[in-house]
Amino acid sequence: MNWTAIWSIYRFEMARFFRTLFQSFLSPVLSTSLYFVVFGAAIGSRIDQVDGIAYGAFIVPGLIMLSVMTQSISNASFGIYFPKFIGTIYELLSAPVNFLEIVLGYVGAAATKALFIGFVILATSTLFVDISIVHPFAMVLFLVLTCLSFALMGFIIGIWAKNFEQLQLVPLLIVTPLVFLGGSFYSISMLPPIWQKITMFNPVVYLISGFRWSFFGTSDVPVGTSLMAIGLFTALCLGVIWWIFKTGWRIRS
Repeated sequence: MNWTAIWSIYRFEMARFFRTLFQSFLSPVLSTSLYFVVFGAAIGSRIDQVDGIAYGAFIVPGLIMLSVMTQSISNASFGIYFPKFIGTIYELLSAPVNFLEIVLGYVGAAATKALFIGFVILATSTLFVDISIVHPFAMVLFLVLTCLSFALMGFIIGIWAKNFEQLQLVPLLIVTPLVFLGGSFYSISMLPPIWQKITMFNPVVYLISGFRWSFFGTSDVPVGTSLMAIGLFTALCLGVIWWIFKTGWRIRS
């Protein structure tokens, strides 16, 4: 394992993040504040509690998941797309590094950025509501796994994309709607029976449910099922990336 190469890629990507540190943290803080104003104040005044949890606190895990997923995808996709766009990816491919080392560098940096954002949103949430985390280690585990898995997905999108518009296509048209429909701001048990069954086909439900369990000890699906779902998703993304580097799809053309 070429740790020097991994560290070099990781450090380069993190340097780009710290150059825009103020904007990187300001945006999620403002977005979180707006969500609390709209959902916490407007809707929360009509919904007192959900599963025995104050509504303002109930939506915190969903807000964190929404930002973490989109940030992981956007950071990883842009990180690998830009070298492909300007042509420096060929220097990387000709260097003595394998695909796993390249992935670890880019995905590790993207996941780290998203993890920072997740903790910033958590800290911002404490300004609006009282939050107690029942299972802190499980919370960190779910957060790290989500950052890594969706950063892998973003890496795939960055290779697939042919222009900057396509980088935003999947996060805006697929991931964000799935998060909103995955129980971010409500409990699945509040839906009619037929929609409860349909919602179970949404993979994001399992991530949000497991993450919410780490906060409040309650979930819509078993925690083991949530861990299995995120593990399968991570393995699938790794398999796709391995195939991409093996075949050179969208890289060597």
